[in-house]
Amino acid sequence: MDITYLDHNATTALDPEVFEAMRPWFTERFGNASSAYALGHLSDGAVVAAREQAAALVGCTPAEVVFTSGGTESLNHAVKGAWEALPGKRHLVATAVEHPAVRALVQWWRAMGGEVSDVGVDGEGRLDLAALESLVRADTALVAVMAANNESGVLFPVAEAGRIAKAKGALFLVDATQAMGKIPVDAAAWGADLLSLSGHKFHGPKGTGLLMIRRGVRLKPLMLGGSQERGRRGGTENVPGLVGLGKAAELAQARLPEMTRVRALRDRFELELSARVPDLRIHGVGAERLPNTSLVGFAGVEGEAVQLRLAEQGICVSTGSACSTGMHEPSHVLRAMGVPDLYARGTVRFSLGRGTTEDAVDRVLDLLPGMISELRNLRLAPR
Repeated sequence: MDITYLDHNATTALDPEVFEAMRPWFTERFGNASSAYALGHLSDGAVVAAREQAAALVGCTPAEVVFTSGGTESLNHAVKGAWEALPGKRHLVATAVEHPAVRALVQWWRAMGGEVSDVGVDGEGRLDLAALESLVRADTALVAVMAANNESGVLFPVAEAGRIAKAKGALFLVDATQAMGKIPVDAAAWGADLLSLSGHKFHGPKGTGLLMIRRGVRLKPLMLGGSQERGRRGGTENVPGLVGLGKAAELAQARLPEMTRVRALRDRFELELSARVPDLRIHGVGAERLPNTSLVGFAGVEGEAVQLRLAEQGICVSTGSACSTGMHEPSHVLRAMGVPDLYARGTVRFSLGRGTTEDAVDRVLDLLPGMISELRNLRLAPR
């Protein structure tokens, strides 16, 4: 079966150049980066190079990069670290549409006895900056704002949010996981104290990521052990993975201009789909969005049914975050946007990538109208 992959917000294929860069570090260059002999020095040098490549993508200094196993670990380090670092501040501000990894940490914060304020969004998924400013207080330890929503693709005004956090003396955390490789990212310009990413979202290896910790911010390590990562994360370095992360970061930065073509392809998809399928809603279409993401609500069908029909034809899409797939209720993102159930329950996410072709989009456009019509008729048929 031919595979048409339109779920790049869930994960991406490892870039062949990344794979080739990693290959020797699995075999002949297998030394422990902490070992004091030539084989170890080789690995240590590779980690140093990867740190420089990652820092260039993020917009920070290499010394501010802490390598992790991915976005979830990075977010845990950031949020739990802020709790421990600021015992006099027990208030957290986060958006109502953060990734499930952050929402789980919001619940953890509450369970620890802290207070949480959620910042809402409008019907297009845009952050309410005025509400954010009104909620940040003198006892706010941390403000958490994602750079781009993983479901709707809506971009958030992170630089403005950062200024609000700074004015009240709070730490500012940016989850940049979905933004990496799709739009320019600049931790310094955004005023981020903490910034997380995951390698597999931009054609790097799974199990790799980083937490940017701005110079001067002191967080206790999440994982105790050896002196790796300047004592900020114990454990033997995953040298092949970090080499891959570094190479993927280098390629992502170089290939950002390719997102112009992806945006045009996404826009054509939405225009033609709207013309071929009646009664649909493109969530967040009135907001600034990632160039690759289209979140579409089809009235009168279940999103899961659409996903399964497409999967039977080898077309890979999602009904929302890959971390919450299988849930039958509309996502917290759609709820926060106030999307009516008629469209929320029939929502499917199409997320394109650098390798998405015109033919792939045409295939979906050819199949989807008939599928939606058939599913609607099935719902209307007498039982």
